[in-house]
Amino acid sequence: MNSANTTFLIVSCVLVFFMTPGLAFFYGGLVSKKNVVNTMFSVFVICGVAVLLYAAVGYELSFNGNVGGVIGTVKHFFLDGLNLAQLQSKELGINVGTFLLFQMMFAIITPALFVGAIVGRMRFNFLLVFIILWSIFIYYPMVHMVWSANGLLASYGVLDFAGGTVVHINAGVTALVLSVFLGKRLDFGKEKQSHYNLPWVLLGTTILWIGWYGFNAGSALGMTEVAVQAFLTTTVATAAALVTWMVLDMIIVGKPTLEGACTGTICGLVGITPATGFVTGAGAFWVGALSAIVSYLFITYVKPKLKYDDPLDAFGCHGVSGIVGSILTGAFASKVANSSINNGLFYGGGFSQLLIQIVGTLFTIVFVTIVASILVFVLKLFMKIRVEESDEITGLDQSEHGEIADYTVSTASSDVSKYGQEFQGQLAHLNNPQD
Repeated sequence: MNSANTTFLIVSCVLVFFMTPGLAFFYGGLVSKKNVVNTMFSVFVICGVAVLLYAAVGYELSFNGNVGGVIGTVKHFFLDGLNLAQLQSKELGINVGTFLLFQMMFAIITPALFVGAIVGRMRFNFLLVFIILWSIFIYYPMVHMVWSANGLLASYGVLDFAGGTVVHINAGVTALVLSVFLGKRLDFGKEKQSHYNLPWVLLGTTILWIGWYGFNAGSALGMTEVAVQAFLTTTVATAAALVTWMVLDMIIVGKPTLEGACTGTICGLVGITPATGFVTGAGAFWVGALSAIVSYLFITYVKPKLKYDDPLDAFGCHGVSGIVGSILTGAFASKVANSSINNGLFYGGGFSQLLIQIVGTLFTIVFVTIVASILVFVLKLFMKIRVEESDEITGLDQSEHGEIADYTVSTASSDVSKYGQEFQGQLAHLNNPQD
């Protein structure tokens, strides 16, 4: 076992895990005050559910055995009898246990991403059951097809360094499917939603950016030149997307916004994910900038015409930028960045890798759309997907959890009410002629 590479991967595990509470702050800051607890809890609870499910069957279905290049087989339920000390990669000196932990972190963050599409109207118990079924029938097969040696898309030659198809297109398309099945919020389109806490949005964005280094650089599985390249391209692409979104806001809206800069940052991180270990710094700039441009135009002009309700733009950011990044990998892939791949379109490789990326991207969209739709349709036969209208008006914090995010305001209001009643009593006493 290589101690340096193992330590690097364990640190990457911590960083990727940290992304999920970061996402909770990001989403929690964007939603309305009455849905903060529900939104943050819906993200954070996945840290428990996904870990248990991955230990039970997830790792095996993702990487053990092979059934038609689509899914693995379960031979070690809850990892019983699995040799964690066995080397996963002799070249890098990484054992099965370390690799398993790293992949487990991806299984946590991916379903958390589509929570942004369902805030304020989905029943919490429906979400929990859906996440379990989605992981088994969509996420683990996608991991196997793209990252397993015998996977269908891997055998076809699809490049996905850290999760463009597996994580972001997957979660983004799922978000779109859930948005359509759920329907629109009661107040959809009536007035612009107020955000609970923009500083939380910035905090969440910063945590996600830091954690993304574990996400992208860690996917090299060791402290290698490719890991350094991935760290660099992640930084360049994200900066390019941040600035691009800000400039677009200044041109189109007339002023730069913190919300926009944070959204652009996420789009850059998403867009570079499939390409990060395959492109140069120049390629990263274009991937980041183009991801921001396409997502911005989609959210600003296309989404209003489609009239689906995705409150936090989970599809507009993760789905659209994931699609852009996955396809552009076939255009900007370079042997200069990674000698193990073929050059992309702009580096003399012709259209072959670009076409492969387009096919892989389309396959992911179709596969996820069909299976996610089937899961929702079947689940709706047994469970209600949406809360009652009265609960939606009250807010899911109270109706689903009996909690509120801002106890300070609640206490202050209670105090004002109490003192007001005391004042009214004293006033009535003074106005009494008998007194």
